[in-house]
Amino acid sequence: MAESDDALVAAVAAGDAAACRRLVDRHLGRLLAFAQRMLGSRADAEDVAQDAFLALWKEAGRWRPDGSATVSTWLTRVTYNRSIDRLRRQPSVALDAVPEPPDPAAGAEAALQRARVSRRVAEALAQLPERQRAAILLSHYEGQGNREIGEALGVGVEAVESLLARGRRALRQALAAERADLMGEV
Repeated sequence: MAESDDALVAAVAAGDAAACRRLVDRHLGRLLAFAQRMLGSRADAEDVAQDAFLALWKEAGRWRPDGSATVSTWLTRVTYNRSIDRLRRQPSVALDAVPEPPDPAAGAEAALQRARVSRRVAEALAQLPERQRAAILLSHYEGQGNREIGEALGVGVEAVESLLARGRRALRQALAAERADLMGEV
């Protein structure tokens, strides 16, 4: 049976490097994906994720498993904050689009179309305000619920709902003129 995140953090607080590695194994992929979507750069995402786990190592002794937050939510919050800090330090850096890997069964034209749609959606996401972008990414790409998103962003559930609604509306408007072209409709 796998140890709980809370038990692993307690072990990390006692200096157990193996417990820290298990937490990294458990959460790194999700945090990297989130940070890369926020930042548009794999290298920056790796730096941010490393910072999040370094913070976990340093702060493990202060963790209280009282049910008010989960380790996963806390790591997401740290990753979000570090991503925002990095974006604010480099406001003129354009986000790189990360195309989805092509489906080997699909034809080249379909793969190119998917990559173009993915790139255009990534560009539209990059234009959203930071909190709207983070809410959309956590909801649609990470599958988190409004409560988890609110904890990660430091806002209430109603604010998350508002961020999601405004973000979706802005994406629809940004992509409206290209919808038929992006969807392969003529």
